Amino acid sequence: MSNYKIILSGGGTGGHIYPAIAIADELKSRFPDAEFLFVGASDRMEMEKVPQAGYEIEGLWISGIQRKLTLRNLAFPFKLMSSLLKSRKILNTFQPDVVIGTGGFASGPLLKSAISKGIPSLIQEQNSYPGITNKLLSSQVDKICVAYEGLEAFFPKEKIILTGNPIRKDLLDMAHKHIEGKDAFTLIHSKHTLLVLGGSLGARRVNQLIEEKLEYFESQNIQVIWQCGKLYYQQYKQYNALENIQVHAFLNNMDMAYAAADIIISRAGASSVSELCVVGKPVVFIPSPNVAEDHQTKNARAISDKNAAILIKESELDVQFEVEFDALMSSLEKRVELSKNIKQLALVNATKDIADQVEKLLKQ
Repeated sequence: MSNYKIILSGGGTGGHIYPAIAIADELKSRFPDAEFLFVGASDRMEMEKVPQAGYEIEGLWISGIQRKLTLRNLAFPFKLMSSLLKSRKILNTFQPDVVIGTGGFASGPLLKSAISKGIPSLIQEQNSYPGITNKLLSSQVDKICVAYEGLEAFFPKEKIILTGNPIRKDLLDMAHKHIEGKDAFTLIHSKHTLLVLGGSLGARRVNQLIEEKLEYFESQNIQVIWQCGKLYYQQYKQYNALENIQVHAFLNNMDMAYAAADIIISRAGASSVSELCVVGKPVVFIPSPNVAEDHQTKNARAISDKNAAILIKESELDVQFEVEFDALMSSLEKRVELSKNIKQLALVNATKDIADQVEKLLKQ
């Protein structure tokens, strides 16, 4: 039987949505007759991104609990009840053979409802420090695919499979694209290229840092591809007038940007970290301190502890940034070592390995 019915749930950020789409694409290539349905939060970016990828999506009225006492928290119990009821209705109508949760608050009610109906279920945990939804559900799901070692502290050991995070297929063959990448961005081949990534919306402190350091980069003879995010593009687009600076709201040809880069400055969301391991360039991580459980710092530390990247906290940028960056630029040996070490952490078959686990659940 290959006309399976599969539900994928997750969202809120690209880090939860793109892995779900990658898993769906892999399963679709194995089971062309399968039916897919995504379930997300009704007011978040998945409602736009999932249909763009060619899949149907249903929205739940759900949001996370704010860490501060706010009026929005008062609505949470009502949103949760509403989402559990709608999840049951979706499951009764669609009748899936398996449910996959990729994290984010939308996946909680759906997974919980699927578990109570005895539908086989799998969690794909992207972070080195799991979110509250996945921790709560871990004892009840069938399998948990993880991207980092050491998650026995949070999940039942017998359910954990180390697979890595799903990544885009076009990133797997970077080595031969360096010249093509520099040409795609009309860059000067003899100069070092710095790629700055702040996530799809942008990262305020990272953008402030780059603005402060434009003259410094010029003095180092460095050209910059600066992805500032759509929230900040109007503020920073003026710097496109400078000779060696390119400011982009969003990068559609990510593979070419990675290929062109000699050094990368990035946030440390789980998907970004996994991609950067595969890309294998020297990386400076500046984790966002504003995410739940400070998981970006934990993701970055899991890499920097293995001498595979540089980690600078936002609070230390003023003192540390130029010191670390100078040391990196002045030592080819250090750049080569970081590249080699981060590449060894890459789990390149993640999407395939996760799909294998889903297939086992389907065939049970």
